[in-house]
Amino acid sequence: MKIVTFNVNGVRARIDTLIGWLKNTNPEVVALQEIKIQDTDFPLSSFENLGYHCYLNGQKSFNGVAILTKEKAKLSRKILPGNNEDEQARFIEVYYKKKRFICIYLPNGNPKGTEKFLYKLEWMDRLNDYCYQALKSEEEIIVLGDFNVIPQYNDCKYPAQWEEDALFAPEIRAKFNYLLNLGYLDAIRILDDANSMFTQWDYRDQAWKENNGVRIDHILLSPSAADKLEDSWIETSLRDRNKPSDHVPVWALLK
Repeated sequence: MKIVTFNVNGVRARIDTLIGWLKNTNPEVVALQEIKIQDTDFPLSSFENLGYHCYLNGQKSFNGVAILTKEKAKLSRKILPGNNEDEQARFIEVYYKKKRFICIYLPNGNPKGTEKFLYKLEWMDRLNDYCYQALKSEEEIIVLGDFNVIPQYNDCKYPAQWEEDALFAPEIRAKFNYLLNLGYLDAIRILDDANSMFTQWDYRDQAWKENNGVRIDHILLSPSAADKLEDSWIETSLRDRNKPSDHVPVWALLK
């Protein structure tokens, strides 16, 4: 089973690239973030024509997540428990072929010392609690998406550049590591823990040209799902296309 996560930074802006990419790569499960569109306006037919069933948690102009599957899935949840006042579309969960897929778009949190940073901390606490409880089911769980977390020093080109950024804050990295300590495995790092590998390059300051990137898009696997991991990789070719997203797809191949 080929699964992929991709922050598209706007479905409308990326639709031609998305459709051509899906035709060529044919993943079975696709997790999208920052679709930036309401469910009623999502271009369903474009993806249904490729054989996908679409499960959406959209929002006008910003945020929004989606999961596409080749066969029918069961939509389980569109709200991360713990805060009934949170209206931002950042979470969606489906069951598909005895696997539990949780797609997230975690808050950015910048600047530090503001309500945005506190919201990120609170959101991560809720996610960590949810993922902790989920492990008790002993299901195959795949948590994937844009975490807005740089976990390690080799997940960015210039660590000093990120010292005051919410993506690299010690308390944020600690909350990400909590998931790893629970037993979730980082599908990319479990196969390559040494090399610098990035998934996002800013549009500014020639970041792509100079390879000044960060790895903030992740696939985390529960122990039973990790047992099925055969391969994982980051696909950078889309970043060179016309009107690219600032992110690129992250893949995993499961038995």
